[in-house]
Amino acid sequence: MFIMIFVFAFAKANAQTPHVLDTIYANDTKNVALFFPEPIRQGITGSDNFVFTYNREKEQYFGLLQAKPGKESNLLVVNRNGSIFSYIVRYKKQLSKLNYFIPLSNSIGNERPIVTDSIQAETSEKSIDNRTYYYQKFCTYLLNRNQRIGRIKKRNESIVLSVENIVFDKEELYFVIQIENNSTLDYDLNFLNLCIETRQKGKKKSLQRLYQEPIYRHRLPSKIVEGEMVRFVYVLPKFSLSNDRRAILELNEKDGERNIKLKIAHRYVNNPN
Repeated sequence: MFIMIFVFAFAKANAQTPHVLDTIYANDTKNVALFFPEPIRQGITGSDNFVFTYNREKEQYFGLLQAKPGKESNLLVVNRNGSIFSYIVRYKKQLSKLNYFIPLSNSIGNERPIVTDSIQAETSEKSIDNRTYYYQKFCTYLLNRNQRIGRIKKRNESIVLSVENIVFDKEELYFVIQIENNSTLDYDLNFLNLCIETRQKGKKKSLQRLYQEPIYRHRLPSKIVEGEMVRFVYVLPKFSLSNDRRAILELNEKDGERNIKLKIAHRYVNNPN
C-alpha cells in the first residue's frame, strides 16, 4: 500500500501520455466518502494532514477521507483486482461534494508485480522499505488519534508508564505507549521490553517469561527530560493470550532505580481496537 511500489506497476507506462489527476476536497468536520468499483485492498495519503480510512480486515467498496489545514497531497488506492486510482487531495473549509462514485474508467493502470529472478532481491528490499514506510505512516496516524483501550498505568517516583491503546491492523499489534516524567530529574532510558508471562500451576508455582521483539519502534526516546511527556508506538506480530498469561512492559532506567513493570491483562491484548 505504498506509493513507491507502484512506480513500476503499470503496463505500457512509458507509452502513455501524462495523466492529469482529479482533485478531491476534504476537511476536518465532515467525512468524504469514496466508492470504488471493486473492494479496497490498499490506500494511503502522502501527507499526515490527510487521513484515508477503510476496513483493513474485511475488504469493502468505500473509504473515508478527512483533512486538516495544510498543503495539498495525493491519495493512492488499489482495488482488489489490482486497479490503481490516484488523486490530488486538498483541504477546503466548505465542501460542496461529500460523496464520490468512482468508475473503473478513472483507473490510471493496473498493478503488475515483478517476479523475474534477476530482480528478486531488489524487489525484496523494496518490499521491506515499503513495509517500514507503512508502519511509520500508521503509527503517526495512531499518535494523532485520541483513543484509549482502558486504564493501563503504573507509577514509580513521579515516573508514569502507561499503555494508551492497543490496535490490530493486518497481522500486527500496535502498542501506543506513554511515559511521563513528573520529577525534577531527567530520565535516561536503558530499555523498554515487552514479554509474555506464564503462570505455572502445581505445588511449585513459578513464572516463565518470553520476550517479544518489536518489528518496528516509532519515536522511541532515549531521554525524557524533567516535566516532559512522550508518546511512541511498538509494533509486534499479532499474538493472543490465554487466561493464565499476561503481557509485561518493563521500563528500565540507565544508571538509576526508577524502574517500572506494567502488567497488561490478557483481555486488553485479545480485544484490541
